Amino acid sequence: MNEGNKSEKPTTLRVFVKSGCPWCTDAVKYLRKEHYEFDEVDVLEDSAAFDEMIALSGQSLAPTLEMNGQILPDFGVPELIAFLDRHRLTPEMTQ
Repeated sequence: MNEGNKSEKPTTLRVFVKSGCPWCTDAVKYLRKEHYEFDEVDVLEDSAAFDEMIALSGQSLAPTLEMNGQILPDFGVPELIAFLDRHRLTPEMTQ
C-alpha cells in the first residue's frame, strides 16, 4: 500500500508583501485561515528581499508568492486559490 507523500520534502511557501497593501493583507489572511504554513517577507522592511522578489518575478508588485521555484506575481485571492489548486497544494503539504 502506498503511504503517500511521506518521503517527499514539504513544500515551502514564501509570500513577499508590502506593509499597508490590501492585496497582501488579503493573501496572508487567506493562507492563515486555510492553515497553510508560509514565510511572510515584508519587502519594504528588507531591501535584499525586495531585490530577490524582483529577480524571481521580474516585477516589483506585491504580493508575490514563491513555492519551490514556482512564482505567482501580483495576485489577488482568486488567483492564489487557482494557483494552489493547479499545484494541488494542501495545507498539510506545507509543514
